[in-house]
Amino acid sequence: MNDDRLSRYRSSIDNIDAALVFMLAERFKITQAVGEYKAEVGLPPADESRESEQIERLRALALDAGLDPVFTEKFLRFIVAEVIRHHQLIAGEN
Repeated sequence: MNDDRLSRYRSSIDNIDAALVFMLAERFKITQAVGEYKAEVGLPPADESRESEQIERLRALALDAGLDPVFTEKFLRFIVAEVIRHHQLIAGEN
């Protein structure tokens, strides 16, 4: 079946997915530098206060954007957990 509308939708989704991957890669480059800095100055890998602030901020942004804030929080918590794992590795923790 050749459905031009569906093809256009899928092409747009593919472009957005690619942008998300590159944005995540850029985010992880920065968080890698943060982890290295934290290890250098003796800060802990996790910052619960910062994480809570970010979750509240992104939940509000999600509401403004018409996105489910519960989904947004789950997504952010997944990313933050991975960042903390990287920071623990940098700090020599397991």
